[in-house]
Parts: sequence; C-alpha cells; structure tokens
Amino acid sequence: MQSTIEQKLRAGLNLIHLAIDNESHMHSGPATDSHFKLTLVSDDFVGKRPVARHQLVYGLLREELDGPVHALVIHAFSAEEWQAKGGQVPDSARCAGSPKN
Repeated sequence: MQSTIEQKLRAGLNLIHLAIDNESHMHSGPATDSHFKLTLVSDDFVGKRPVARHQLVYGLLREELDGPVHALVIHAFSAEEWQAKGGQVPDSARCAGSPKN
C-alpha cells in the first residue's frame, strides 16, 4: 500500500520532499496497512489553504481511501513553510483503543 501511495503522490504533485509513515501499529485492531502519516512539501500548495491541500491529496488517493486506507494524517507544506518549520512535524496521537496507548 505504501508504494502505491507514493507512486500516486509523485505522479500527481511536484514534490520536493515526501515522507510516508505507516502508523497502523499505533491503532487498535490488527496492524494492517491502513493508517498513514504523510509529510508532503510542494510548491503546488502555495496559495492554498490547508483544506484545499488535503482535498488535493484525498483526490489523488481516492481509491485507497475508499478501500484499505482507513486514516491519513497529512502535513502539507510549501518549500518556504517547510523551511520555516525546520523540517519538523509533530508526532501523531495514538488511537484511544490502542494497547500501546
């Protein structure tokens, strides 16, 4: 699943940086390829509000979200924003039902 996500994002966006973290193990239930954190840096996001950035990503991954992917955490930045953040994104929260919570 991770390679499919990467292929679709690379095909649909002019990416400067992409990180895909499979966080399925942090959630309740079996650890499947169903929960991902995406960090995307692209000047395709310049001038777009966060909601529009997320909608763009959702559109590229529509099939996966209709099927095996249950959740996405999306951190989408322009190159300027990414540099200002020092290349850092927050850790994701654990699922409330996770045995590791």
